[in-house]
Amino acid sequence: MVQQQTEYDVLVVGGSGVDTIVRVDALPVPLADSVMVGPIEEWPGHTGGNVALGARALGLEVALLDCIGDDWTGAQVRERLAKGDVEFHPVISAAGTRRAVNLVDATGRRMSFYDARDPEDLRMPRDFYLPRLRRARHVHLSIMNFTRFLYDDIETLGVPVSTDLHDWDGLAGHQREFALRSDLVFFSAAVTGGRTPAVMREILREGRAGTVVATAGAEGSYVLTRDGGPDPRHVPATVPPAPVVDSNGAGDAFVTGFLYGRLEGRDALGSARLGAVAGAFACTAPGSTAMIGREALLAADGRAS
Repeated sequence: MVQQQTEYDVLVVGGSGVDTIVRVDALPVPLADSVMVGPIEEWPGHTGGNVALGARALGLEVALLDCIGDDWTGAQVRERLAKGDVEFHPVISAAGTRRAVNLVDATGRRMSFYDARDPEDLRMPRDFYLPRLRRARHVHLSIMNFTRFLYDDIETLGVPVSTDLHDWDGLAGHQREFALRSDLVFFSAAVTGGRTPAVMREILREGRAGTVVATAGAEGSYVLTRDGGPDPRHVPATVPPAPVVDSNGAGDAFVTGFLYGRLEGRDALGSARLGAVAGAFACTAPGSTAMIGREALLAADGRAS
């Protein structure tokens, strides 16, 4: 039984579910009526679950709040979080628990089909989340529609908040509110490409963020801060300590490493180096199961320095 904490280092809201992993020879998959693949596996995780599990593996005090179903998928989520010693408080949704099907090729690259089943009117009750917000040092919001309604209370309380926009194109309206109302913003440069620096500058110029981080896989990450000049600083990727198996959860692991550094008082570049170590480690096992511990994280960062 997970003991209720008197203070949370990180309170994660939203983003749990179950991934179905299908391993294929290459992406894109050729059009065919039937394709023979290896064993198909189920892994509880998703972005919020992965961030919560990764932060807890680093020794942080963590809780996860989410809306899930009273179904077998939700039971898998509960079991995985309990095994990872994450305090979990669910709101039961009639829509059920989210799922995703991820195609993963031989290099570990993935293509995800996300089950966006939450109804537009789904909300997390204020009397459910507010007492826990008051106990948090930091809040991380997954980009579920219902989590955007927590921003007013987060701002009133003055709690720092981060979010991960994933493969935002810099234009889509769903992510924009998250981008402009968070203190720390992560996104993947996979879609923005050459526009990435301009998107980062726009977030700082129009929003409240002090730091924006764009992750770029094997190319590392780019960090732009409000007081660090007009151009993003590059942080190289870390070489994984074992062969790459699966990139599922690597971005979430980067977030956990960065948050650990931030909460320990490191600057943005130092935190990004920890994120790179955690992200590389996550690629060495299937289905978001490789969660680096604090000693390994700090030891690897020391070797890379």
